[in-house]
Amino acid sequence: MSYQRDNVRRMAGYTPGEQPTDTGVIKLNTNENPWPPSPAVMSALTAITAEALRRYPSPTAASFLAEAARLHGVGADQLVATNGGDELLRLAITTFVPPGAPIGVAEPSYSLYPVLAAIHDSPVQTVELETDWSLPADFASRMNAAGVPLTLLVNPHAPSGRLLDADAIGAIAAALDGVLLVDEAYVDFTDPGHDVVGLIQRHDNLMILRTLSKGYSLAGLRLGYGIGPSALIEPIARKTRDSYSVDAVADALGAAALGDQPAAQASWEAVREERTRVIDALRGRGFAIPDSQANFCLARVPNRAGRSAEALYRGLKDRGILVRHFATPRLADCLRITIGTPEQNNALLSSLDALLTG
Repeated sequence: MSYQRDNVRRMAGYTPGEQPTDTGVIKLNTNENPWPPSPAVMSALTAITAEALRRYPSPTAASFLAEAARLHGVGADQLVATNGGDELLRLAITTFVPPGAPIGVAEPSYSLYPVLAAIHDSPVQTVELETDWSLPADFASRMNAAGVPLTLLVNPHAPSGRLLDADAIGAIAAALDGVLLVDEAYVDFTDPGHDVVGLIQRHDNLMILRTLSKGYSLAGLRLGYGIGPSALIEPIARKTRDSYSVDAVADALGAAALGDQPAAQASWEAVREERTRVIDALRGRGFAIPDSQANFCLARVPNRAGRSAEALYRGLKDRGILVRHFATPRLADCLRITIGTPEQNNALLSSLDALLTG
């Protein structure tokens, strides 16, 4: 006998990227930063005391939020710390979406969004992206017509890496009747100058998701945060968020990571340089790749390759290199490739050459 709710029984769970235990595998499939965390983070880790672990942590992750407030120039009431960015997504749905009301997403997008909607027993209102991965001009009006109380928009877009600028984000927020959550998981890798945080002063329905998983090389820590008007942050921070969801280790290490901007920015610049080189090299081999502002690229396999994207994925895996392949209609002929170190990227390109000519 099953005791699950009907909607949970019917749904499919989230499928994460492969996490091999073999440290010799080149992992270019889950968009981790290839560079290590800041030395300040490792120093903070060694300073964690037994007493810090014995006691409950700060309920708000106060040390981390103080650094985040300083970094972004916002008030503490405009921030909430969460157990990874994914917890913020779930909390936004819990807080702003009545059960059964639709959740709005662009399609394709982060595959966790429909899973969270299914858990909440909410339908998903999708709007198909254009062939160049841009949003249709009527995106906001279609969300409004469907009565969507919360729209989730990843920017830079996953899996294409395409970036909407601040003006475009502001225009969407202004046009939407409901809350707009902009998932900026990959924003640290954008070219310098892009920033939408200031928009929260002008749009009372705009929330921004940030995470330390990508840009700060802390995917194993599980620490994220939301930035928004206090009226959006307060019900999450005071009502729907789990108590002590950010532990003492994450609080201390997250504060150290945000506090060492030179180290973080150096890794971002290294990724940007390699991103340019890898995309140019793949395009030279016939792959069609949209301009990416993330730490990955979406490579459409050329018809003349003689091998499908799935075959290339499996061939690379046999050679100890993991990339991501999605067996969905618009992505079936593509590989999503994380930007690695120069050595990892060279191994990828050499393996692709062998597979394409073999």
